[in-house]
Amino acid sequence: MFLRNVLLALAWVALTGQFTPTNFIAGFVLAYLIMGLSQQIMKTGNYFTKVRSVLGFFLFFIRELIVAGLRVAYRALSPRLNVQPAVVAVPLEVTTNAEITLLANLITLTPGTLSLDVSSDRKVIYIHAFNVGDVDQFRREIKDGFERRLLEVMR
Repeated sequence: MFLRNVLLALAWVALTGQFTPTNFIAGFVLAYLIMGLSQQIMKTGNYFTKVRSVLGFFLFFIRELIVAGLRVAYRALSPRLNVQPAVVAVPLEVTTNAEITLLANLITLTPGTLSLDVSSDRKVIYIHAFNVGDVDQFRREIKDGFERRLLEVMR
């Protein structure tokens, strides 16, 4: 479906005669909307669910980056450095190498957290966090935030 969407966008660019990135994006969005309206006929419901999941995950991750960055900056710049660093073991539902690697990288990219290791049976990831008030809450944030959304995108 993605390939069909790209081909329709390229057809749009060719028909309009404007070979610009902006026109390609406009054609891509237009083709996506048209395909969405005709999804009942074309039987392409999964593609549209995936696109929404990917966009939702992207927006979630950007928000997490901003919030985590502000939290770390606040803690680092406060007159009294009151942090509770911890290494937390988080059980994994992701199973493939790609899913585990992507989850570990997303956690590491987020300010204040660092993926340290994955257990040999690949069922637990160990995360160092800059400031952990409640370990169970931290686990829930990883499981319900990053991991759940990652599974929606990857499966």
